[in-house]
Amino acid sequence: MKMNYNYHTHTKRCGHATGEDEEYILNAIENGIEYLGFSDHSPYRYPDGFEAYYRVPLTEGKDYIRELNELREKYKDKIDIKIGFEMEYYPQHFEAMLKTVKDLGAEYLVLGQHFIPAEHPNGFHTCKNAPDPKLVEEYVSCVIKGIESGVFTYVAHPDMIDYKEDEEFFCKQMRKICIASKKHNVPVEINFNGIRTERHYPNELFWKIAGEEGCPVTFGSDAHNPNHTFDGKSLEKAKELVGKYNLNYIGKPNIIEIK
Repeated sequence: MKMNYNYHTHTKRCGHATGEDEEYILNAIENGIEYLGFSDHSPYRYPDGFEAYYRVPLTEGKDYIRELNELREKYKDKIDIKIGFEMEYYPQHFEAMLKTVKDLGAEYLVLGQHFIPAEHPNGFHTCKNAPDPKLVEEYVSCVIKGIESGVFTYVAHPDMIDYKEDEEFFCKQMRKICIASKKHNVPVEINFNGIRTERHYPNELFWKIAGEEGCPVTFGSDAHNPNHTFDGKSLEKAKELVGKYNLNYIGKPNIIEIK
């Protein structure tokens, strides 16, 4: 099971990643990555002027695209590079967020639902333990609407939401995501950052359901450090999940181009 791709790569512009853009590319080439995608957190400025702390600042968005384009040209004979963003589906802001990344020149998007209903003004961070089942339902609704929008290449860490109060309810909700993934042929990602930092995801309850539903599955390093563009240790764990739950691993996802 070869992994010669990674379309989930961040840069230092988001404020919680380190290293230079070129270092990510060089590490990828050294480790046999043939297809590399940069998908840092999408810039977005709310109508009241607020910009989230974890996003690429809007003022740096054009530099992000320009500088990566220059590096793509430099290494075009050694690696295939795509330039996009990781973005949420926020119902009230989706069209404005999509216009922002289109105007900047994004080529593709990865769906990463980090907050519900949005990070501002009082959003719930989906990486935390959800105290209310309604938050799980809202998360699932946003992910499914993102899948249905037709603009996302795949769903990053689809099992990020954490809910421990009612396993039967949780599994029923996660199945909805897997069913939508299969119906619309939008892969769900086994997230390597969750593996290497020992988070609550990958959640085996989710991946058991993914195996039962046969939805397409891909891998993503979620690199925040150049050394993580290829993560062999996490890759082995991901392979174990594929085998354990008979997952429909598709390998490199098909890029949905933003038009």
